[in-house]
Amino acid sequence: MVFLEAVQSVLSIIFMITIGYFLSSKGWFDEKSSKLLSKLVVNLSLPAYMISNLVSNYSKDELLKLGSGLVIPFSSMILCYLIAIAAARLIKIPGGRAGTFCSMFAWSNTIFIGLPVNLALFGDESIPYVLLYYIANTTLFWTIGVYGISRDGGNSGGKLFSASNIKRIFSPPLTGFLIAIALIMLGIRLPQSILDTCRYLGNLTTPLSMLFIGIIIHSVKIREIKADKEMVVLLAGRFLVAPLLVFAMSFVLPIPLLMKKVFVIQAGMPAMTQTSIVAESYDADYKYAAVMTAATTIVSLVSIPLYMTLFSFL
Repeated sequence: MVFLEAVQSVLSIIFMITIGYFLSSKGWFDEKSSKLLSKLVVNLSLPAYMISNLVSNYSKDELLKLGSGLVIPFSSMILCYLIAIAAARLIKIPGGRAGTFCSMFAWSNTIFIGLPVNLALFGDESIPYVLLYYIANTTLFWTIGVYGISRDGGNSGGKLFSASNIKRIFSPPLTGFLIAIALIMLGIRLPQSILDTCRYLGNLTTPLSMLFIGIIIHSVKIREIKADKEMVVLLAGRFLVAPLLVFAMSFVLPIPLLMKKVFVIQAGMPAMTQTSIVAESYDADYKYAAVMTAATTIVSLVSIPLYMTLFSFL
């Protein structure tokens, strides 16, 4: 019964993903469509959502209280990455894909999928906690993660904090977040017309993101997804190890219940879609990254209701 109630909470997400999948099968969407949706979400609707939500709902004092929440995301991700390295060596993953494997094991899709999922599950109150986890996730992925992937492609001279990586850390969503923070801290009030525009654009985030996931799932060739040891270990890392690390740390460093729920959901999101893009740019095994990312996305449709079921006992 609890599981069914949990499924209900994510049913709208599943419906939107299904619509994206169905329309793709009918030829409405193709690879160009998915790239367009991705650009719209990352460069337009997400930054607008950050500004409209934060400026409208949070004060300077409330923001200052959130800073301590970064400890758990940063520490859990670093520990998870170390576990991923040990796991990669244990199951003898080839050097040409070890860094890619570790990145998918440790870092999740916290903004493109994580934000709309948390919005659907917990509402607007979850946004600050989503962004805290996102800050840690994007910082570590675009530094340590990208460095590991670059080594897969034979680029042993890749820099951990290169100019391009730092530029990627300050992505449009994070820039929108920082603009909102600056406005709040400086006490600057935007005209209502601008706030309304940001809100309307921001409301596109969830539906466009879910349609995108449906398109991606449709593009995956099922025969390419093999339940070998690499797949099993990666899924265990993504959906068991990462969330359990966050859950365990929340007892050592007590945090509000909603923050704990959001962090666990964020830790249990699919692998980052950017992984395959980065792998391709460094001549690493990008097809391996794409298949693994799609597999984690499909499995997340089952894992999210399971997490919600467990939360009901907290």
